Amino acid sequence: MKKRAIITISVGILIIILASVIHFWHENKKIEAKNVQYIHNQGESQGTTYSIIYQQPEGIDLQPKIEKLLHDFDMSLSTYIPNSVVSRINRNDTTVRTDAYFETMFYAAQEASKITNGAIDITVGPLVKAWGFAFGNSDHSKLPNVKDFLPFVGYQKIHIVNHKLIKDDPRILIDPNSIAQGQSADLLGKLLEQNNCKNYLVEIGGEIACKGLNPDGKKWRIGIDKPIDDPSNSNEELQTIVELTDCGITTAGDYRKFYIEGGKKYTHIINPHTGYPVDNKLLSVTIIAPNALIADTYDTPFMVLGVDSAMKVCKKIPNMECYLIYQDKDGKHKVIYTDGFKKYLAK
Repeated sequence: MKKRAIITISVGILIIILASVIHFWHENKKIEAKNVQYIHNQGESQGTTYSIIYQQPEGIDLQPKIEKLLHDFDMSLSTYIPNSVVSRINRNDTTVRTDAYFETMFYAAQEASKITNGAIDITVGPLVKAWGFAFGNSDHSKLPNVKDFLPFVGYQKIHIVNHKLIKDDPRILIDPNSIAQGQSADLLGKLLEQNNCKNYLVEIGGEIACKGLNPDGKKWRIGIDKPIDDPSNSNEELQTIVELTDCGITTAGDYRKFYIEGGKKYTHIINPHTGYPVDNKLLSVTIIAPNALIADTYDTPFMVLGVDSAMKVCKKIPNMECYLIYQDKDGKHKVIYTDGFKKYLAK
């Protein structure tokens, strides 16, 4: 009896000791995790730059995996690469098949086209090219006759059948650039999560996907630029700062890519209905959505829609908030945003 009691007590003490050791180990792991340094990777992709900051628990630099994913993505959706899927489709290569990257972009764009009544249209490529903003054309010396190109524009004129893009007219050009950066930011976020990263911010060409906390243990702080005409992208003046996490945030504006001809400003954002660059006094659209793909899909068409229509559409889409900067009749900058956006504004 005494021996059994001693053994029972000894086992009990051992369990308590083991529990203490395990608790101590877990607490130490938590402390170690908090002390793991954030890694910062930078590079180029999709004709722009990327910047990624993340906390990998074992301190593993994931840039090789990041570069591979971006290369694979570029081989699908980059109009800068002659042998990408989209470039081959634009050349009417009958052997090319649409991949998962292309089809995700395609269906997101088509749904948004229906919701915005065609304000976003990935067949706008012929017009973008004609205005000198893409597809190897940078000639701004002669303004195009838009009537020559409108017949080749229309999201209803393209279809995917058995992983093949079918065009109603071979002169249609697919331009995924208003969506691709947000889409790739999400993909990189998923890559980081697959590698045990719970805290990260991915930025590609200004489009952002984020999760968790920043190195200070707080939500990520992101600045929204003042829409000051600045083709060199050197202006660092901010309109406001937002604090957020676990979402995507993207911005479209008319103040980065444009040119002046005959005293008139022509921006890279083309209205698919008229064929002309937008000119509706809306200067900048920032969207916060559950992911960067959704946000990036809608920021450009909101620029096309203008202030009132953009606000109406935004309010109808679940879990989406927007912040618009526009010019009033006196030329002053004004701001309007959805009620839900207010919670993101930094105090």
